Amino acid sequence: MPSPTKKPNFLIIVADDLGFTDLSPFGGEIHTPNLKKLAERGVRLTDFHTASACSPTRSMLLSGTDNHIAGLGQMAEFASRHPERFAGKKGYEGYLNDRVVALPEILRDFGGYYTFISGKWHLGLLPEYWPVKRGFEKSFTLLPGAGNHFKYITKDENGEYVKFLPPLFAEDDKRFPGEDLPEDFYSTDYFTNKGIEYIDHETRAGRPFFGLLTYTAPHWPYQAPEDRIAKYKGKYDGGPEELRRQRLASAAKAGIIPEGVVPHPIKTIRKRWTELTDHERKVESRIMETYAAMVEILDENIGKVVDHLEETGELDNTFILFMSDNGAEGMLMEALPLTALRINTFIDKYYNNEFNNIGKKDSFVFYGDQWAQAATSPHSMYKMWSTEGAIVCPLILHYPPLLENTNSGKVLDTFTTVMDILPTVLELADVKHPGNTYKGREVAIPRGSSWVGYLANQKERVHSEDTVTGWELFGQQAIRKGSYKALYIPAPFGPEKWQLFNIKEDPGETKDLAELEKAVLEELINLWAVYASETGLIELGSGLFEKEKIEGEDNEVIYRTILDS
Repeated sequence: MPSPTKKPNFLIIVADDLGFTDLSPFGGEIHTPNLKKLAERGVRLTDFHTASACSPTRSMLLSGTDNHIAGLGQMAEFASRHPERFAGKKGYEGYLNDRVVALPEILRDFGGYYTFISGKWHLGLLPEYWPVKRGFEKSFTLLPGAGNHFKYITKDENGEYVKFLPPLFAEDDKRFPGEDLPEDFYSTDYFTNKGIEYIDHETRAGRPFFGLLTYTAPHWPYQAPEDRIAKYKGKYDGGPEELRRQRLASAAKAGIIPEGVVPHPIKTIRKRWTELTDHERKVESRIMETYAAMVEILDENIGKVVDHLEETGELDNTFILFMSDNGAEGMLMEALPLTALRINTFIDKYYNNEFNNIGKKDSFVFYGDQWAQAATSPHSMYKMWSTEGAIVCPLILHYPPLLENTNSGKVLDTFTTVMDILPTVLELADVKHPGNTYKGREVAIPRGSSWVGYLANQKERVHSEDTVTGWELFGQQAIRKGSYKALYIPAPFGPEKWQLFNIKEDPGETKDLAELEKAVLEELINLWAVYASETGLIELGSGLFEKEKIEGEDNEVIYRTILDS
């Protein structure tokens, strides 16, 4: 392990719903030269696991433990609709709870670090749960899970914010009205500028920093400047199947995925590309062009931060970690609990999705399940599932003191999780976790493991073959030990029985081994019971979900899940 003369800085950058192969260093066609440069001087992790949705991942990142312990056992938007199941239950508070101590609290209190966050929070709307209460000295955050990327504020007939995508911001300990955003506001630019401002802020006073840049890009609604969208004109006219084919080939060439891997087949509830009209294809291409523009702008802004660190002489002493919070978004499941209005009705009332308006501040578009699977392939499905497509995310790590003489430029395929980030940061900062108690209250011990020994070539892997890791959201369950993963997906989206996959040999989860490896499956099911007990997980039960068919004005059929209470 390196011994720097001064404590390292830490900058954790989180993209929102970014696909596994969106970035050029992961096989994507989107122009992302800054992240490519970081990858070439750093490392790429290809078996890095998150939760299957935004806020649970963020709770795991900051606590180093399972989301069912840290307060996001379910997304708050979902749990709040069903108090009969979740109200008052430990681990389901809907915010980062007091049963954990947050990483910035540890670094500030025990390591003398200056701490800041700029971007999305999604870990509690009320002032007592804001970042300033969880160890961040400076903060500018969008409090809920999503928002418009341009300044566009929707209000109802009474002049109140519409309950869907309200512009709820906080700066330090005060609310920041959406109306006070500058007229040229664009989320990615603004969060970057705030982050740079905080790096240079006078309150830092020469201390090492721990910073979070938590972008809302490329989460829907997809919005970007017209000139940036135009750069990708025609790029996606071949459709999602062709995009997937190209990305799989590029990812294999880059060493991101094994040659000859069998990808999970694309499943869809929508029309296939060949079934679309010419106009429908044109619209779909425009949506994907807008998405790509958002990712390019994200990369450009990361370049601004990196350049600033280099200009101030801090780049090589800054541990930079870039990740996505979950797999690509292929459904609108998370939006529906936020409002009693049907999503199509809301969009029709407040937005203009005419073709020539797509990408502008008053448009609201998102891509569907086929584009999402082009981005998550070879893995199965996308955000909100417990399959690999939802929980395997791109990660780039840049920290020369640790990597330049060992793994610089390499692609590493060891199993890792978002819970590992906290112990990794603490080891590099030479700061101890407080243990079972913090400020007189009992707190959870992190479940993650440090990467330092592995990255310094002192260990063969981060986690032993006996390490057990579980996942659960929306009733979908998964448990992994070594190369094997057991998966339970309730009807109507899955077979409502435990399946078994060898993830190392079959990352696409295409070959169910449940009948061939019965002893392995039985062991994993027993380990699931242990995991559920240890985390306080509330199992939602089989047959919990049913489909509700919604007919839009254009007769497009979409589905959402509702709790069968």
